[in-house]
Amino acid sequence: MKNHYNLFLLLLLALTMTACGQTIKDNTDEKTYTFKDGDPNGIGKWYMGREIAHVMGYQGINWLERSDREKEENTSQLLKNMNIRPGDTIADVGAGSGYHAFKMAKLATEGFIYAIDIQPEMLQAISVKQSEQQVNNIQTIQGSEKSINLDGNSVSKILLVDVYHEFNFPKEMIESMHKSLTSDGKIYLIEYKAEDANIPIKEIHKMSEKQAVKEFEASGFRLEQNIENLPWQHCLIFVKEKMN
Repeated sequence: MKNHYNLFLLLLLALTMTACGQTIKDNTDEKTYTFKDGDPNGIGKWYMGREIAHVMGYQGINWLERSDREKEENTSQLLKNMNIRPGDTIADVGAGSGYHAFKMAKLATEGFIYAIDIQPEMLQAISVKQSEQQVNNIQTIQGSEKSINLDGNSVSKILLVDVYHEFNFPKEMIESMHKSLTSDGKIYLIEYKAEDANIPIKEIHKMSEKQAVKEFEASGFRLEQNIENLPWQHCLIFVKEKMN
């Protein structure tokens, strides 16, 4: 298994060199982000003590659709954790190939799924699959480095699967999600556990509960629950902090 993941990560490093939408330095707030050398799989940009990882390029789409993903990640359990109702409106941020979006669409039969990604090639793959399967309750959205590009109070749930640690502007992205989420909405943050050294994933592609809480609390969220029933990943549920 470790050889399997080491091979993947070598491929990932090669793909990120051509991944779209990932810039190293911008006219950003120097008080928010710092820049220094770090992990070869990182972009040299840091937020609240964490180095941001490279985005996985669309060339790795087969990895997202691999046949053993259910066994490795227990994606069926993740969907149960989300307690998806027929009328839910959900944003799949960093949707990639739509692996989770299509599964959620079958549950939110009277609702809607926004499949959001920064790479147009990923969105095109979703559109092709959507046409082939005649799925009518998924809409692709071109995201940006700083916004998920949805209206305010437009979604009741947001899903982030192994993507948040790759956001080039995490602070701005969290604030964008805060705006788009309804007052009683929830964010489901799925990240490989940094606390477990036995998980065969590079450290930069992992995140600890402590680090995630620090970053989300800084932008108006609080941790409601960490459901620890996935093999390798945290399932962190964040809600908006109540205003006094």
